Amino acid sequence: MTTGTDQPKRLILNLFEMNCVSHITHGLWRLPDNNRERFNDIEYWTELARLLEDGGFDAVFLADVVGTYDVFRGSAETAVRQGLQIPNNDPAVVVPAMAAVTKHLGFGITFSTTYEPPFAWARRASTLDHLTKGRVGWNIVTSYLPNAARNFGLEGEVEHDERFARADEYLDVLYKLWEGSWDDDAIVADREHNVFADPAKIRPIDHDGTYYKVEGPHLPSPSRQRTPLLITATQSDAGTAFAGKHAEVVFTGGPDQAGLAATVARLKQAAVDAGRAPGDLKVVTTAGIIVGATEEEARAKLARFQELSDPEGYLAHAGLPWDPTAHPVDARLGELADSRAHGRWRRIADPEQTVGDYLAGFGDLSAHPLFAVGTPDQVADEVERWLDELDIDGINLLQYHTYDTAKDFIELVAPVLRERGRLRTSYDEGESLRDRIFGEGDRLPERHFGARYRGGAHLPNRTGISDPDQLTA
Repeated sequence: MTTGTDQPKRLILNLFEMNCVSHITHGLWRLPDNNRERFNDIEYWTELARLLEDGGFDAVFLADVVGTYDVFRGSAETAVRQGLQIPNNDPAVVVPAMAAVTKHLGFGITFSTTYEPPFAWARRASTLDHLTKGRVGWNIVTSYLPNAARNFGLEGEVEHDERFARADEYLDVLYKLWEGSWDDDAIVADREHNVFADPAKIRPIDHDGTYYKVEGPHLPSPSRQRTPLLITATQSDAGTAFAGKHAEVVFTGGPDQAGLAATVARLKQAAVDAGRAPGDLKVVTTAGIIVGATEEEARAKLARFQELSDPEGYLAHAGLPWDPTAHPVDARLGELADSRAHGRWRRIADPEQTVGDYLAGFGDLSAHPLFAVGTPDQVADEVERWLDELDIDGINLLQYHTYDTAKDFIELVAPVLRERGRLRTSYDEGESLRDRIFGEGDRLPERHFGARYRGGAHLPNRTGISDPDQLTA
């Protein structure tokens, strides 16, 4: 597939990260020289940022959860023992440190709409966009862990579609704050008359909705992007409709490559249904890549990684509400009453499948839908096929070893992809993250729903902040 200028589709290249020990490749933190245990150190993040920028990555994608994985075996014991996303620190806090040692690297920050009020997040996101000079993206999630709900005072999870209804209004509040509360020229910095900002060009939003009531105005002045690059992570029907209206980048997946391709098509159609263009929505998915100078070297790395991959970590991560390890390996799933309960990330099991065969899929690194192992040319061939046949736009590169996974990609795969026109050869000086991804400037396009509030349009009061005594004089 080529773009409208007959150029090969360029890969959006992100590193998949999380502020924890065991993010998504469980057991591999034990690899020699793996740096995962250093995640509490600021030097971990600054070293990683410099590496990624030197290697030409578009962004580091920072995952997050606000609860423990405590469904498997009825407690968080497995997750805690394996370091599975606990201990886990705030992803947003490390961004300024990484931004301070880089000029170009982007940052995708995961933050949930379900538990913290929109006004506080709007302020934090604008601050980060200011500090990074427009290099911030927001991965919008609604949170799914039952423990997360209990951590914020609820008895259980908010129902799935209800979470997306709340998120839709949450975004509406944010657009009003980010896009509508301040005019572009509100900062005048008039030293002679001691006027820093013009009150007439700053307005409250007076949002009064179903879930939120926010007066405003937005506390930060407009940042470079105003609204950070909007990312969502979804495969569901409600999430797809939400992405069609709001998302600029969607992080998604599927049980296999055919399922992924179908998801990509649904997402891009959802953007069209929302009055946008198919190209307004880019699709990124997780990819596992193990590369060596020779195929034998790459497969030896895979074998070494596979030895330490721990299925129990994947069982806990999947939120499996039953324990396959408690049954004989030759028992068929259809014979086990508890096997009818299925985890959040696993398709319904075949009743004729044995427990042993079912367990074999957990922790099998090569079972990932997008997985490539081999020489630089072999890996590059697969990446090109993903771009062209599955119609994805980019990858979040899985880390098996930190920092060797990124180094291997930078040193071995990236040069081949650059020769083939699939990766940028350099950064454009001073570009924002949105402009890098779309090449259409820093701001949301006019056809995006969030742009409707610019200049105070569609707000109850467009007149700005005034002195009450003057209004009654």
